[in-house]
Amino acid sequence: MSEGKAIECWLSDMDGVLVHEGHPVPGADEFITKLRETGRRFLVLTNNSIYTPRDLSVRLRAAGLDVPPESIWTSALATAAFLASQRPEGSAYVIGEAGLTTALHQSGYVLTDLDPDYVVLGETRTYSFTSITRAIRLIENGARFIATNPDPVGPSNEGSLPACGAVAALITRATGVEPYFVGKPNPMMMRSALNRIDAHSENTAMIGDRMDTDVVCGMEAGLHTILVLTGVTQKDQIDRFPFRPSQVVNSVADLIDAV
Repeated sequence: MSEGKAIECWLSDMDGVLVHEGHPVPGADEFITKLRETGRRFLVLTNNSIYTPRDLSVRLRAAGLDVPPESIWTSALATAAFLASQRPEGSAYVIGEAGLTTALHQSGYVLTDLDPDYVVLGETRTYSFTSITRAIRLIENGARFIATNPDPVGPSNEGSLPACGAVAALITRATGVEPYFVGKPNPMMMRSALNRIDAHSENTAMIGDRMDTDVVCGMEAGLHTILVLTGVTQKDQIDRFPFRPSQVVNSVADLIDAV
């Protein structure tokens, strides 16, 4: 890390770092336990905007990981925080599920399809042609276009599903308006997480399994970046990127002693 500063706060991606296909990555439980026992400030980050932190906490507990809701930061929460800072107590037409609508309500936003300030696109299991059409028309009439994350596809038991980034591209093609993506790899996601736990970039680490989201996002936010090899990016792929992580480890288990 710059100037040799010790890591005091930790940000970690969820899928591919702590869990993989619904199962805990070996060492993840011990890592989370060590963070909590030592009182380290930490957040588990995800671009998934479907679930509330409480929902995700329960899902992680089912996988054997005890992460309280207040230690989870989603692209939905980051989006709500961003909109509240830009246009307090505004209005939005939302395509998304409880994770996004709850976050926006809690930030003081009114959800409406009557002349909203924003169209906010998130993840949902059932994208509706009717709701997408309504979003297109609202954007044509002047609503600002926000999307929770640029991920084009999401996983399912049957294979890939179109996700927020793919649907955003459809709306952009129809309107000519590009959305502002709040989630990774936008460093806005990292900065909002830092603010949430009152952390500073110079002594915070970001752990991720993807060079093109986690590592680049953490790097641009000025964090110490750690790539784990239990997810998407493999060791022989690192040199393909024009940037490098601060550190590469086999898994989060290798970081337990660093906490």
